[in-house]
Amino acid sequence: MERKDLTGVAVWVVGLLGVIVLLFVWMAIQKADLAREEQTRAELAQVEAEAAALSNPLPVAPPPHPVRSRNQALAAGVAFLLKQQSPDGAWRSDIYATFKDGLALTPLVVCALQAAVDAGTRDPDSTAARRKGSDYLARMVKADGTLDCGESGLDYPVYTAAQAVKALSHPENGHSIKARDAWLTYLRDRQLTEKLGWKSDDKAYGGWGYCRLIPSKPEPNAIAPPLVESNLSATVFALDALRTAGVTDWGVSEKALIFVSRCQNFVSTLGCTMSPPHLDGGFFFVYDDPVRNKAGSLESPPDKPERFHSYGSATADGFRALRLCGEADQERALVAGSWLQYHFRADTHPGNYIPAHERNREAVYYYYAASVSRAFREGHLALPDGRDWSAELTASLTKRQRVDGSWANPVELVRENDPIVATSNALTALATTTPTK
Repeated sequence: MERKDLTGVAVWVVGLLGVIVLLFVWMAIQKADLAREEQTRAELAQVEAEAAALSNPLPVAPPPHPVRSRNQALAAGVAFLLKQQSPDGAWRSDIYATFKDGLALTPLVVCALQAAVDAGTRDPDSTAARRKGSDYLARMVKADGTLDCGESGLDYPVYTAAQAVKALSHPENGHSIKARDAWLTYLRDRQLTEKLGWKSDDKAYGGWGYCRLIPSKPEPNAIAPPLVESNLSATVFALDALRTAGVTDWGVSEKALIFVSRCQNFVSTLGCTMSPPHLDGGFFFVYDDPVRNKAGSLESPPDKPERFHSYGSATADGFRALRLCGEADQERALVAGSWLQYHFRADTHPGNYIPAHERNREAVYYYYAASVSRAFREGHLALPDGRDWSAELTASLTKRQRVDGSWANPVELVRENDPIVATSNALTALATTTPTK
């Protein structure tokens, strides 16, 4: 290639490089300009925000309301529930469809209001509200002494019947024995015994459960109705109602005791020096159900029946059930009482929860508070180290009460997020912590 050709190429390359350099310089200038523009915008936005804050200052959060005393908390809780009563005398949920029929919540509230009265909280409107609620329950009784429960039955048959029996048994609520006995018959008809085809070696034998229908034993290979099995919670509610109504039929209690005992982590210590650690005397809710037993399953050998961790609400129920079955001074009741004494917590629901269930520990806090307070009061239990269970539980409950007098659980699992449910249980617990005269 000739020299002049090489010179031409070199000039062309130098020119191209110059254009590229100029392009990069221009891009850098543009980027710098954009950066300065964004910074300017950010500074202007900050100035505008500060100006807006000066002209419209944020509201100062109100200080939390002072924690009420026990009596103040009782009065505020009663006032809240009185405001929730419907014109027909019932209480209904604004949250759950199954609590809107009136029969699910009305007896629960009437009993809670009565507990507050028995603890000394006398609201002038409470008597009228309780009688109106009791009237509503009595109106479900037909002329022939049976109950009008609708085509599909009650959503919570045993809970409703048990608390209706208690509400209609109280002399202040002004109702006839006939109305009370109709609910009592309905309740007694739902114990899983020989009358309904159950045998003593059936796991469900002797208790009560959640079934809407009469819980007859299913025929072999037949599909069982939902929730036909017994559970500890429904059973203690039934036993408590029978005791309130003055039923002293030993056959009922003897059969119930068979089921209650099956829900206890227990082995007799007579003649033994050591028991497996999970046989601690505590209780679980129901056999064969790792979900509804709140604390979860124990690790058991494959050839052994599945067992479940003991936890607070079930053990309080189990301890009370044993006493209602006449076992107050027997070993089962004594070890269950010891479990409650050494595991008692006022600030949380106690029990050895498996990790997968830990998030639901607080789901039954208010139910636990209502049952454990009754277990300690009625069983004359005391805490170790001179602690005062009633003072500790009172302090925890009053701290949790909301400004409007209600309580509500942030955990939805068992519907204690409904303030009528939580407030009724909290009132029952708080009334039970009131010192006896």
